[in-house]
Amino acid sequence: MTLGLMAKDCEIRIDYDKLRKDRVRKTNEQMVKEGIATLLVFDQDWIRYITSTKVNDWANNKLLRSALMVAGEEPILYELGSAIAAKKKLCPWIADRMFPSIGTWRGAFPRAVGEENAKKFASMVKDHLTQYGVQNEPVGIDLSEILIIRALEDEGIKVVDGQQCLLEASKIKTEEEVELIETSISIVEAAFWEVVNRAAPGVRESDIAGFMRETMYRLGSEELQNINVISGNRAYPHPHDWSDRMLRMGDMLFIDVVSVFNGYKTCYYQTFVIGKPSSLQLDVYQKSYDWLFDAVAMVKPGVSTAEIAEIWPSYKEMGLSSEAEAFALQVAHGIGITHWGKPVISRFFSFDNPEVIEENMVMAFETYCGEGNDAARIEEQFVVTKDGMRQLSKFPSANLISCPCVGALLP
Repeated sequence: MTLGLMAKDCEIRIDYDKLRKDRVRKTNEQMVKEGIATLLVFDQDWIRYITSTKVNDWANNKLLRSALMVAGEEPILYELGSAIAAKKKLCPWIADRMFPSIGTWRGAFPRAVGEENAKKFASMVKDHLTQYGVQNEPVGIDLSEILIIRALEDEGIKVVDGQQCLLEASKIKTEEEVELIETSISIVEAAFWEVVNRAAPGVRESDIAGFMRETMYRLGSEELQNINVISGNRAYPHPHDWSDRMLRMGDMLFIDVVSVFNGYKTCYYQTFVIGKPSSLQLDVYQKSYDWLFDAVAMVKPGVSTAEIAEIWPSYKEMGLSSEAEAFALQVAHGIGITHWGKPVISRFFSFDNPEVIEENMVMAFETYCGEGNDAARIEEQFVVTKDGMRQLSKFPSANLISCPCVGALLP
């Protein structure tokens, strides 16, 4: 369902203008539905969602940019000062609603400067709220610094949770969003193909993380938020990382990639084996595969997350002390411009707090099984259709893949 990596003058492909307008529309509609007059966002994903602007990865944890959105209005961007001139040329849809951000650089400024800047920022926000006539309404915030929150409160602004509004606004995907997610997935699959051909005894987990990054950046990934590469006796229990461990013959190897293409994320695990798999490895892999696709087979609009969670093994069956300790071994979650979005499916909370599956949600399902020195982790991505799911990820997972072609050398 992908059409190409680039926008073209001679084909519509992904209509980015429609994408920008749809995201603002969906946010506005959810704000009205929840009775939130104003949102003030600091998370880079949400800033991008409502303003269609970004700076590079270095800004992800700085809390230095933000965006203000009043229901029924176009958003305002508080941008890094030195980026404004470029943004006015490159982002004409918001050029006349852009102002220098005033913050603390997450506390790096001298304390007195940070405190004064927080007051200046809060005053600027209050002025804009007054211009729109919503100065007495609560402001929904996703995340921020204590100094900023206190300064807003000193201006008489009531701060409330805005995160849920944004998650609800983004959970149903447009056609353009689905295609962006699928394109992001296709780039990861090219990197998985490199693993099939290059993973061999002597190759380190860090080497795999490196050449996968090279492949994905070359094909258009703008950011790689995560590559877990886990092999051999590091695979059970799950460490969620990568190391300099060297692959050996007979190792199982599983890899997770959170890649970003034009803002849209993947969450994609695949498992391999170096050489021919043992019967134990095949059994571990099959359990993980069955848990995933038995759950997926239940998905359609109207089904609850509790019904799906029931398919998965309990923490006792996993040999753990609680569902909290087992959380994220068998899990499903929404995905889009955020890595994790609504709905989330887990035995940890879905029984007591079920949510309903809806058409055009995009979801990632991931399962894990381990025993001894072997473990398998599989994850696939799907879009919910009117009567089920359409699988977006296409790298073959029905069988455990041997790599490289050393299988032919073994008896």
